[in-house]
Amino acid sequence: MTENAISIQNLSKIYAGGKQALDDVSFNVERGSIFGLLGPNGAGKSTLINTLAGLVKKTSGTASIWGFDIDDNPRNAKANIGIVPQEIMFDPFFTPRESLELQAGLYGVPKSQRRSMELLKAVRLDDKADAYARTLSGGMKRRLLVAKAMVHSPPVIILDEPTAGVDIELRQQLWEYVVDLNKQGVTVVLTTHYLEEAEELCDRIAIINHGKLITNKPTKELINMAREKIVQLTLENDITETPIHDAFEKVEIIAGSTLEITYNKDKMNAGEVLSVIQSMGLNIVDVTTKEADLEDVFLSLTSNAA
Repeated sequence: MTENAISIQNLSKIYAGGKQALDDVSFNVERGSIFGLLGPNGAGKSTLINTLAGLVKKTSGTASIWGFDIDDNPRNAKANIGIVPQEIMFDPFFTPRESLELQAGLYGVPKSQRRSMELLKAVRLDDKADAYARTLSGGMKRRLLVAKAMVHSPPVIILDEPTAGVDIELRQQLWEYVVDLNKQGVTVVLTTHYLEEAEELCDRIAIINHGKLITNKPTKELINMAREKIVQLTLENDITETPIHDAFEKVEIIAGSTLEITYNKDKMNAGEVLSVIQSMGLNIVDVTTKEADLEDVFLSLTSNAA
């Protein structure tokens, strides 16, 4: 058996009219990992997910789920994946319990093996099991979609913007459940616009833009790609002229006595920045530094690929 939960090789999709949504995309998702798939709106993320789900027919390339090619073994491929869509889709006339029972039936899960109440309890909807789905809040409906994706116990789950429009408390509950699933061995693929979530949760992150894969690295390595760092200095006296140095990428006077310096960490460190400023006869009263985060890297990579 392959070690990859998902394997995508040279995947391309050109829609009628000539729009290329995916352009020769290749990457693997290791079993047991939490994998982030990021990109701006219209980058091709949903097309890729819908291709894996069997809702979009690819133009070229190959894709497999849990070792099953989506074209050669579509039934087995679909049986090994659960997808939580970005759009909230549900039947307003079914209760959550009925929705899960119906979904399990569609996947051929015998009644004796169905886990409807167990799943509802896991997503904290057991007290709403027999309420009409139309009476649920937006956050509850999203959690119901997660439970529906898990009725057939797939080893891989894809969550497409699962916390969009969900308040902070519900978002936290959802991530606790996702992390627990991962600890049980479920491979998780996540798309999100909340970059702090991806930074905290994901083992590895791929970024696509304009249908092309522009990076695919372990999260820590990706964050370390940020070469620029910022140090904010509060000076003893007001300053009117910005200091100049070869390693300073940008210098800005925020207020009369506050200076913000963006520097290349490959050329100098924060201590050396302070030394340069002090050598210019400027007395420093306070220092604040900003560490690079995933958002810095994301914006840099997507702007360069634009």
